[in-house]
Amino acid sequence: MMFRSAKINSFRTWGLLLTMIGMGLMVLGTAGIVFWGQAGKIVAAVGLIIGLIAMVGSLGIYFWAGMLSTSAVQLQCPECGKLTKMLGQTDRCMFCRTILTMDPAIANITAEALEAQQNQSSSKG
Repeated sequence: MMFRSAKINSFRTWGLLLTMIGMGLMVLGTAGIVFWGQAGKIVAAVGLIIGLIAMVGSLGIYFWAGMLSTSAVQLQCPECGKLTKMLGQTDRCMFCRTILTMDPAIANITAEALEAQQNQSSSKG
């Protein structure tokens, strides 16, 4: 529970991870030419193609997170007082990770009870 973050931040983290993986594959693929000469060209081609696919995936995730961010509800966190964005029924503050909700039915339950409730509802459907 300590490492949970806001939904928009987790989308951006996955986008950054794909960017780093894509760039790493491109660099390692190109290094194949240095290590294996002519035979390394195949390794370079495969690394560059898979890296390009990862970079395009990253672009898609960043675009999707940006579009979600424009329609997110902005509210002031009751814990830290900073302006944050909320997606869905419940989300976490982007700064202090406090659980936020607009639903009065679940506004006073603990974090553990909320996670248990969400896990039960996701396993049913």
